[in-house]
Amino acid sequence: MSDPELLPPSVDPDKKAIGIRKVTARNEASTRTVMMVRDHVLISDEKGTNSGPTPLEMCLSSLLGCEGVIINRCAEAMKFEYSAVDIEGEGEVDQRGSRGVQGVRPYFNWVRLRIRVHTEESEERFQRLAKNVEYRCPVMNLFRSADVALDVRWERVAAWA
Repeated sequence: MSDPELLPPSVDPDKKAIGIRKVTARNEASTRTVMMVRDHVLISDEKGTNSGPTPLEMCLSSLLGCEGVIINRCAEAMKFEYSAVDIEGEGEVDQRGSRGVQGVRPYFNWVRLRIRVHTEESEERFQRLAKNVEYRCPVMNLFRSADVALDVRWERVAAWA
């Protein structure tokens, strides 16, 4: 049974639309890794030289970036007007997990998001936007599938002039 609140797909649901993402990386026997994504250089560092965010900080950043993309896509599909989105994220990690302590997960226990959408749209349309974003966001759904507890707070605030 389909949910009437969910937006229709923006692609043919019967035709596969497979995409391949490719990243290369080099680590020179340290905590620092340099990655290439298309023409972009990304650096992660687990507080060794502090030359970039940690890999888990990059995961959290990916979640925030993905939310921004999916908010935009859903807003366009709904003809939902907004002027900006401010997103904050934080997550708890027990560092014993990545250091080999059995029974301690090596990734986030929980993640909190605060998503502030600058809009004059109605509360009803705002809630529909939020529901569709959470349904469609690939990175959020990866976190959910990993059983990371998600506390997502959506706020509707005045639009920017």
